[in-house]
Amino acid sequence: MSLDQPNTVVKHQTVTRDAFLAGRITLSQPRHGFRAGLDSVLLGAAVHEGRRNLLDLGCGVGTAAFVAMAHAPELSATLVDQNPEAKALAETNAADNGFAARATILLADVAGKGEVRKAAGLAENAFDVVIANPPFFVDGAGTLAGDAGRAGARHMDAAMLDLWVRTAAGSAAGGAEIIFVYPAESLSPLLGAFTQRFGAVTVLPLTPRPDAPASRVLIRGIKGSRAPLTLLASRALHDAEGRAFRPEFDAIFRGAARLDW
Repeated sequence: MSLDQPNTVVKHQTVTRDAFLAGRITLSQPRHGFRAGLDSVLLGAAVHEGRRNLLDLGCGVGTAAFVAMAHAPELSATLVDQNPEAKALAETNAADNGFAARATILLADVAGKGEVRKAAGLAENAFDVVIANPPFFVDGAGTLAGDAGRAGARHMDAAMLDLWVRTAAGSAAGGAEIIFVYPAESLSPLLGAFTQRFGAVTVLPLTPRPDAPASRVLIRGIKGSRAPLTLLASRALHDAEGRAFRPEFDAIFRGAARLDW
């Protein structure tokens, strides 16, 4: 639900106020460009209970991290983005939703050099869960939006994607879970990057409707594990007809449940 405030501007960017989890959190985000949606909510809801120290890579305005924090009062989070406007909005959202004491927002390039990330405050081997919703259009595939922020948030090649996974691996503590959400059509390079670095890799395909091809995947790996890969059965967001979400996902989007996987 949008609680539009058209007069709010961050560096000439019109900002809207949008409710998530049936109003449990309300976030400011740009009207144009990359906007958080179902992927971000699913990513935040995919974090398992018992985690205490989360890292959100490429956090944007903080949606996924704040969803995870809404589910877990004991969870602290570090959020990282290279966009100063996104960082500013994430800081505003942390304060507005009561997460400021548990959230640290850093300005850093996820794919940059390790020493630069460290200088920006991003610790190594420090987090028991790392999440990311990386940019997902491959070079030469699709059309980049005219808005520079949207293009920067949605365009990545396989080598850059591997750098994101490498950063996740370096930031994660032993036994940590690393969770990404990504388009199913681009699963191959992401799966390769995960299986090189993690064990117990689990892939959950998500389909819009029963019998439809998967449009998104959630992928999870465990740092230091040697367990084999698990490919879960696909799950449909909607029934064959109608726009309503299936009960499992309706509960997630209302904030009443986490993703059970």
